[in-house]
Amino acid sequence: MINVFVLQNGRLNQVPIDSREDLENVEPVWVDLTDPNDDERAWVKTIYGVTLPGEDEVKDIEASARYYEAENGDLHLRTDFLLEEDDGPSRVVTVAFILARKMLFSVHTDDLPVFRLVRMRARSRPGSIADYMDVLLDLYATDAEYSADALEGIYQNLEEVSGRVLQEEFTDQDAAAALNAIAHEEDLNGRIRRNMMDTRRAVSFLMRGRLLNAEQFEEARQILRDIESLDGHTSFLFDKINFLMDATVGFININQNKIIKIFSVASVAFLPPTLIASIYGMNFHGWFPELDWTLGYPFALALMLTSAIAPFWYFRRRGWLK
Repeated sequence: MINVFVLQNGRLNQVPIDSREDLENVEPVWVDLTDPNDDERAWVKTIYGVTLPGEDEVKDIEASARYYEAENGDLHLRTDFLLEEDDGPSRVVTVAFILARKMLFSVHTDDLPVFRLVRMRARSRPGSIADYMDVLLDLYATDAEYSADALEGIYQNLEEVSGRVLQEEFTDQDAAAALNAIAHEEDLNGRIRRNMMDTRRAVSFLMRGRLLNAEQFEEARQILRDIESLDGHTSFLFDKINFLMDATVGFININQNKIIKIFSVASVAFLPPTLIASIYGMNFHGWFPELDWTLGYPFALALMLTSAIAPFWYFRRRGWLK
């Protein structure tokens, strides 16, 4: 799908593109392509002389491939953007940017919320965008805001996990649910941190390359400050995640020790009767001492009393009975 935007009074207005002729009759400031087909790639190459990278090229994460200037002077950038989905785990989508002929070309496989938000804001805030570089910086700034919102969601979800972990009764089912939630938030936190690191590198590249005017340079510095403020939150969240993970595993170990203790108590409780049965089975064949011995009955009663008292004495010595 190809989305073309023209700049009118500082606003981004989308122009519907249904054919090659439609694309030839506009002067866009931003050409955004989501999973473009072969025809759309051919239109861009023929009309603007820009060769769009393939999906494999976009996913190339080599440092030398993420920021470079082509032989014809086009500037190529590869930047990661966070994508949260309601029906699945979060993931990072790599977007290829091409700056050519005072236009911004973007290629990605998924429709990203950051891009939708930039388009909406540009329509409602006249004068906020003056050229294609403002569009790119606005995308990076919005990406930082989107990551900040995702971090707030992690804070809220971890608070709910903390409430479950610190409750009075914490079963193995509760522990399994807590571990699943903690793992999900840890994964999201790691992706946000990676995303912010990549955005920082992209903005720094633009600043070092002297591609920005004075106003844009100051905006880029503000984006870097916003990203730096998020680093403290991701570090704190990692510490909290590790604490909740250790606490959950600790409760699991406690529950397992309780089970082991129960089996130990049961085995010790059945030990004296088992010994008595073994004594009778191995030493008395077909006759019973309580019938033939003078002290047979006292002997049998003493064994029964010993088998009843011995477990309680053992448990008290072990500290299991107070």
